[in-house]
Amino acid sequence: MPPFFMPQTPPFAAMFDSSGYNRNLYQSKEDNCGGLYYHDNNLLSGSLEALIQHLVPNVDYYPDRTYIFTFLLSSRLFMHPYELMAKVCHLCTEHQRLSEPGTDKSLIRKIAPKILQLLTEWTETFPYDFRDERMMRNLKELAQRIANGDEMYRKNVQQIIQSLIRKLASLGQYEEVLAKINATSTDRLTVLTAKPQAIQRDIITVCNDPYMLAQQLTRIELERLNYIGPEEFVQAFVQKDPLDNDKSCYADQKKTRNLEAYVEWFNRLSYLVATEICMPVKKKHRARMIEYFIDVARECFNIGNFNSLMAIISGMNMSPVSRLKKTWAKVKTAKFDILEHQMDPSSNFYNYRTALRGAAQRSLTAHSNREKIVIPFFSLLIKDIYFLNEGCANRLPNGHVNFEKFWELAKQVSEFMTWKQVECPFERDRKILQYLLTVPVFSEDALYLASYESEGPENHIEKDRWKTLRFVWDRVSI
Repeated sequence: MPPFFMPQTPPFAAMFDSSGYNRNLYQSKEDNCGGLYYHDNNLLSGSLEALIQHLVPNVDYYPDRTYIFTFLLSSRLFMHPYELMAKVCHLCTEHQRLSEPGTDKSLIRKIAPKILQLLTEWTETFPYDFRDERMMRNLKELAQRIANGDEMYRKNVQQIIQSLIRKLASLGQYEEVLAKINATSTDRLTVLTAKPQAIQRDIITVCNDPYMLAQQLTRIELERLNYIGPEEFVQAFVQKDPLDNDKSCYADQKKTRNLEAYVEWFNRLSYLVATEICMPVKKKHRARMIEYFIDVARECFNIGNFNSLMAIISGMNMSPVSRLKKTWAKVKTAKFDILEHQMDPSSNFYNYRTALRGAAQRSLTAHSNREKIVIPFFSLLIKDIYFLNEGCANRLPNGHVNFEKFWELAKQVSEFMTWKQVECPFERDRKILQYLLTVPVFSEDALYLASYESEGPENHIEKDRWKTLRFVWDRVSI
């Protein structure tokens, strides 16, 4: 099992071993009597209060980086981030007596760098938590206390806050762009619904090089991955904390929907592939389009872009496409069979998981961004995390937080965090990107109608469906 790195600041890259626990965590006397339970120096469980205490640095102690990430990721299942931040601020100021006017400056100099480091790691790894005004207020208040103690920390505080504001501004711009793209493609979809053959252009006229298209798909994937915060995986399956009947954490606190937007992109790409194949009137053009997408899918596989690869295969396996037997008869399918074998769902996607491990291994030793690219089949990643969550309780019978579970959760999410930070090595092609993101795609009914128009219905079920669709379409066109 290769080591992988936590998404903190580079000097503090931390490793999990193959069991998923961090061997560097050690028992101190405070931890023994502080409500934390260890086995073989692995932190397995603890009361929520003890875990919060374990997060807060003091003059002699700074928490392990893997612990910081794991606790900040999982704590939101039990309390809002702003509640945790309030507790952390209270512990920092009260325990270190930062709130007292005559606090010894030498004491502040010992503790301030550690508190600032904790704030840096929180703001860099979970910046979206700070879209909440209460979070930002607590951050500024604590930072102010530290900065007041010594001029040398004032610049550090400003850097932390400015970097955070830049990240949040970037997220806001990205969300605006997404909204515009969605509005454009929705506007065009109404035109397409009224007249299935209304579009003259196809993907090959915009980009006839499969490798170039695979590169631009990879650009879209990496950009969208980059905006997904680690906490979004946890928010996806938040339920009520059994020890608190009144609230479901995050019920009213969901600050982003980048994860959902990314899943929508996968669906759009699948429908785009199916649309491009079903749209041409001539059989040879449809066959050429299938072969083109097989080549694009193969290039995605070579790049390490498994999400686009799976979306393309998914589009080609949709019923309106797969039923085009006369079209498929003209296609050389050997390459497609190999790709389907790689993404075969049997044995829990064994072939894909083997290929993913190979890509992840290559990424660890890579010298260029091109070799670092690992874009997982995203729906399966979410499913794995969902089943990990469902398979283990958040709390043990004694009320302790089941930290053993959260080491595993953090391990899966942190691997994704490393992959999403890769810079795209491919140049942007505006024309191709605009086509991929905004060209109208057929609905499922429009796909079936176009498919039946190309190759007539073969049985009673298909004939009945065709009649129904034509009746509906004729009424829409009137």
